[in-house]
Amino acid sequence: MKDLFRFWAWWTRDYAYALVWQVRALVNRADPGSFLTGTRTPVVVLPGIYETWKFMHPVIAQLHARGHPVHVVADLRRNHRPVTEMATQVESYLRTHDLADVLLVAHSKGGLAGKLVMAGPVGDRVQGMLAIATPFGGSRYARVMPLRSLRAFSSRDATITSLAKHTAVNSRIVSVYARFDPHIPGGSELPGATNVSLDTGGHFRILGHAGMRAELAAFTEE
Repeated sequence: MKDLFRFWAWWTRDYAYALVWQVRALVNRADPGSFLTGTRTPVVVLPGIYETWKFMHPVIAQLHARGHPVHVVADLRRNHRPVTEMATQVESYLRTHDLADVLLVAHSKGGLAGKLVMAGPVGDRVQGMLAIATPFGGSRYARVMPLRSLRAFSSRDATITSLAKHTAVNSRIVSVYARFDPHIPGGSELPGATNVSLDTGGHFRILGHAGMRAELAAFTEE
């Protein structure tokens, strides 16, 4: 009973966090160009489904404060297109801006697109990726979702099964996830990657968790 109460508390706080940051994203007038300064390794931030880059503003602010030029792919908009299209847009951004030796920091769906980029024709431009709450093995809830964009996260989806075969890049990925994720009951563990399970709950709220911030700092230092 105690664990059940804890899970429900985590679930409630998770959606509260998502709601707050979706509203903040709507009123956020930050210029993405203001994050391009810095002398350390460039970072490209990839949001999750139905998230604009502004949803990840706390992560962006931390990276920029540490001296990293942070790039956002504004053309993703609310990021509802298929993972393959998202990856194509990211590849185009890397080529257009002639970025090399970059780090990817991704949330949820962004981690799937990031892995696809790493396994693709411009993968040599990417040093590694920190993936936060990414459904590498899909989610058993996806099959009953009313929208095609959500059903695409099924473990049976062609993109999910294809990505699982690209194991060569896994060693360059750090997967950080909560012990309880209401959207990914199977977790985000990725074979061959550095897997970090945080003793907390949530799919969105983990973006602001102290443990995640510590992993982000360690990842960019390495």
